[in-house]
Amino acid sequence: MKIITTGCGLALALSVFPAHGMNQEIRALFQPDPAQPSKNLFVNQTPNSGYCVSYPAQCEARNMFSIELPVPYRSTRALMPGDDVSVRAPVDWRRLTVTNLDTQETEVVEVRITGIGSRFVLSEPVETLTGVAAPTGHDILWTSGSGWLYAPAPCLGSGLAGYSATTYLFFWHTPVEASCTKTAAFRIPSMYFSKLDFAYELKTPNPLGMSSGLYTGSLSYTMGPGGDFDLGAAFQPDDSNLTLDFVLDVQHTLKVDLPPGGNNVALEPEGGWARWINSGRKPTRIFRDQPFFISASSRFKVMLLCSSQGGNTCNLGSPKGNTTEVEVSMSLPPGITHSGGTNVTRLPLRFNEWIGPFQPGLYVDRKPGAIHFEMTPFAIEFLLKQPDLNDRLRGNVTVIWDSDV
Repeated sequence: MKIITTGCGLALALSVFPAHGMNQEIRALFQPDPAQPSKNLFVNQTPNSGYCVSYPAQCEARNMFSIELPVPYRSTRALMPGDDVSVRAPVDWRRLTVTNLDTQETEVVEVRITGIGSRFVLSEPVETLTGVAAPTGHDILWTSGSGWLYAPAPCLGSGLAGYSATTYLFFWHTPVEASCTKTAAFRIPSMYFSKLDFAYELKTPNPLGMSSGLYTGSLSYTMGPGGDFDLGAAFQPDDSNLTLDFVLDVQHTLKVDLPPGGNNVALEPEGGWARWINSGRKPTRIFRDQPFFISASSRFKVMLLCSSQGGNTCNLGSPKGNTTEVEVSMSLPPGITHSGGTNVTRLPLRFNEWIGPFQPGLYVDRKPGAIHFEMTPFAIEFLLKQPDLNDRLRGNVTVIWDSDV
């Protein structure tokens, strides 16, 4: 086997690939990356085979992937001089719906075929057919006077080709959905394409707007004359259908951390109680802003629960029977917005009521926010009207964060 290359070097894999069947899985994963918080993209997890194994740098630059399937296309008759062999791939973007297996939410994925290749096998050595040995014999076997390294318009050559006396390996880029035709210059008793090698691109939805879980969907193609993957009217594939099974795996992060001691919140006036005790001047505010750190890559909602509540707010109480209301609100870091795209600053939380959804515009990694606890002016006035300095009011306030919106 000899190798022809143009442009970059080639490490050509000629081994036989294991059979994939006519259902091929394409899997992509989203996990937030703290090192790249603005990279909100799925990463294709499908192992490359075929062209992109040989040219990984070219495929990476084009955001392109390739799959090689053992699908022979066999000639149904002898090719005579003047007969065409036309290669056509489904280049235009095609849409499919993927569905979350748990929530039944749906999203749209798009895919297009950007290249196609194979290895054809002649029934006789090219020298027997043309009178000239390879590689020149492969060139003159076709009226173009060039081998299949050089793609006919509108296809574009990839720089990948390999030949022997009876075989020729090729791969062509397909910028538009049209036939790319070679014409036989000599009689060829029979030939077949031993495999189907195609490259593809994906358009995936924004994972930040998706729920965690697996999204699945399928897209079917026809193979053979007049089908989506067509290698000429004289060639029939061993199977007439190819189904691509898509699996999008969304693995979101939602984590809220309190600093040490942050689960014990003490409300007091600004500057502490000593200022009021020493001056006798009633405080205008009794509050505490409790910081927290949030990591989030998907929308979420928040609920407030209390051990004792009055209406939509929480109550603090003492064994002596004194009570007071506490209002609870929340501020979130920049990059997380509420409905309408507004920033979240001191947004009131209400007892037993979900608030949200809150949507990160990018992956927020351990950014500071705050839960604000504050007594109303009326509650302060009532509490300090006849204060008992030995009394202490307590209560439990729980804030629940849930990514299952």
